[in-house]
Amino acid sequence: MKPSEFREKRDIQNKLVLDKANLQIRRFFNLDTQAYTDGALDAKTKEMLGLVASLVLRCDDCVCYHLQQCWEAGVSDLELQELLNIGLVVGGSIVIPHLRRAMVYWEELKA
Repeated sequence: MKPSEFREKRDIQNKLVLDKANLQIRRFFNLDTQAYTDGALDAKTKEMLGLVASLVLRCDDCVCYHLQQCWEAGVSDLELQELLNIGLVVGGSIVIPHLRRAMVYWEELKA
C-alpha cells in the first residue's frame, strides 16, 4: 500500500473508532499519543523504538505508521538499516517478510 493510501485509510478508521469510542478507548489512544512525545528520550528515538517493536511483533500497520513517523523525524537510511537489523536480530527470521515490506514502504516515502 502506498504511504498516501495508508495514511488516508488510517485517518478514516481512526475517526470511526474515536467517533464511537468510550472513555477507556479514548484514554488509551491519548496514552499512545503522549508516549511518543519528547521526554527523557526525544520523539525521534521513541519512534525508532516503536518501529523495532512493531517489526518484532509483526504488525505491518504499525510498521508503516512508525516508518512514516521516522521519516518525518529525519531518520536516515543508515539509521533505518540499523533499526531493521535490531528488529531482525531480536525477532528472528520470521521478521524478514515484514522487513521486506518495510523497505518497500520506506522507498515509497522517499519517492
